[in-house]
Amino acid sequence: MERQSGKTALLVMDMQQSIVARYAMDEARWLPFQTAVTAAREHGVQVIYVRLAFREGYPEVHPGNKMFAGLAQYGGATVADAGTQILDEVKPEPGEPVVTKVRVSAFAGSGLDVLLRARGIDSLVLCGVSTSGVVLSTLREAADRDFTLTVLSDACIDADPEVHRVLTEKVFPRQADVLTAKEWASRLF
Repeated sequence: MERQSGKTALLVMDMQQSIVARYAMDEARWLPFQTAVTAAREHGVQVIYVRLAFREGYPEVHPGNKMFAGLAQYGGATVADAGTQILDEVKPEPGEPVVTKVRVSAFAGSGLDVLLRARGIDSLVLCGVSTSGVVLSTLREAADRDFTLTVLSDACIDADPEVHRVLTEKVFPRQADVLTAKEWASRLF
């Protein structure tokens, strides 16, 4: 059985236009995400969305940051940009928080930890794009913050299927339960 649902949050991470556009996505790829979000809502599990976005002028981006310096130079990925909005296929309902981060981990510059602690959440269920990016970084940081963790293996996407496999089968199980979205949904009470 899953822990008490009032203490658990489902983090739907980087499911935004600009990031998902890099992946070949068809309707079948959305199903595990939709299964997880629907099950969470039906069982009173807090759904929290995490997106990557910067303020106008990119004050959060250091010029030496290999991953983000190009954004500051070429534009895009600001809070108001269409590319930073959550996909319609899994969009938030009124009252579901959308947390904006400024680095890879969902905790980086976002206020996520304060939100979780204020709601008494001590267990996180992770899904998102990409397995080797936001999911890995968030899992490591959340484990260091003593959250109980679950990763939804089929509700994570990575550009490299082998990297996804190694992470979900060999790395993540050291710090988290790894389940499919349907397996997790079936354990909710």
